[in-house]
Amino acid sequence: MTRLRGGAVAAVVVLTAVAGCHPDKTKGASGPEQRSGGNGAVLSAVDSLAVKGRAPKTGYSRARFGAAWADTDSNSCDTRDDILKRDLKDMKTAGGTCKVTYGLLEPDPYSGKEITYKRGASQVDIDHVVPLSDAWQKGAEYWDASKRIALANDPLNLVAVDASTNRGKGDGDAATWLPPNGAYRCTYVATQVAVKKKYGLWVTDAEKAAMKKVLAGCPNQKLPSGGNPTKAPERFTAR
Repeated sequence: MTRLRGGAVAAVVVLTAVAGCHPDKTKGASGPEQRSGGNGAVLSAVDSLAVKGRAPKTGYSRARFGAAWADTDSNSCDTRDDILKRDLKDMKTAGGTCKVTYGLLEPDPYSGKEITYKRGASQVDIDHVVPLSDAWQKGAEYWDASKRIALANDPLNLVAVDASTNRGKGDGDAATWLPPNGAYRCTYVATQVAVKKKYGLWVTDAEKAAMKKVLAGCPNQKLPSGGNPTKAPERFTAR
């Protein structure tokens, strides 16, 4: 997980209010995301994921996923500001349209609290819903740099959240960490499923069971889609 927690697919789609579900925050600057199916599509996507053990963390570093918040969608704003612009309310910018200086998370998806964002004294992280370390241990170690950079900056995998709550997540998967805000768990898990399916990442047995347990409680949950391409432009490099 990167501690800086928002991106490129850009307006918040409000899901039908059902038990355990919450407005989604997986779209970003490139336009509204497309969605598919109901709970059946999500569960089918879970079943389509390869199941393996968690590989060692050997060789992992944030640098393997490129420079933080690279402008891979070429809109002249870095990925972090793209996500802040997408997820914050009453948002203010300075020096143009990119540099977000103020905004509100109402509510923060992870804690359910209202959080104020102020640049330079931020209580907001942009979180990788599928942490980069988890991705590394479940397939990303074997990718080329372009695909890792794409994952790190894909709005489908990014959301603005309360920093203090996010710091407890580490590189946990659905078997070891879920948002304290129960109303957001269906969206959170469905997003992890969508990201892992999109990028071909695997899950552990315990992770798959945890995903299915959460999703069983939200029969109308849809599978998020959209985001950026799975290959970053050639001008971006990683170590």
